[in-house]
Amino acid sequence: MITANMSLPEDEIEERFMCSPGPGGQNVNKVATAVQLRFHIAGSAALPPDVRARLLRLARPRITQEGYLVIRAHTFRTRERNRREARERLVHWIRRALEVPKRRVATRPSAAVRRRRLADKHARGAVKERRRPVAQGD
Repeated sequence: MITANMSLPEDEIEERFMCSPGPGGQNVNKVATAVQLRFHIAGSAALPPDVRARLLRLARPRITQEGYLVIRAHTFRTRERNRREARERLVHWIRRALEVPKRRVATRPSAAVRRRRLADKHARGAVKERRRPVAQGD
């Protein structure tokens, strides 16, 4: 479940299990505990179009050319924990895409701010001017 009124159907999530490069000793060599989760963003009926577009933009480095979001989890020694971790990361990405970014309102600095900035620049220039060596010729 992503939100109270949104969840992903199980058939939209593909999982593959493979040998993990993480800790586990001989267990790593014998048991496929790492998980690769694949989620086809464009083919998902559960996501609204605006969320799909934001997710494609947010997770761009993790998306294949076919439009799959790929998440690999191999931190834990058990398949279940890695599977849960991958699904939590998928939910995290989708929740981030659900947040509608606030539109930036273009503003201009006020006249007082511009005057203060110029006064600060002149003061700083005066400090630097006083640091210069005094001319000995006059």
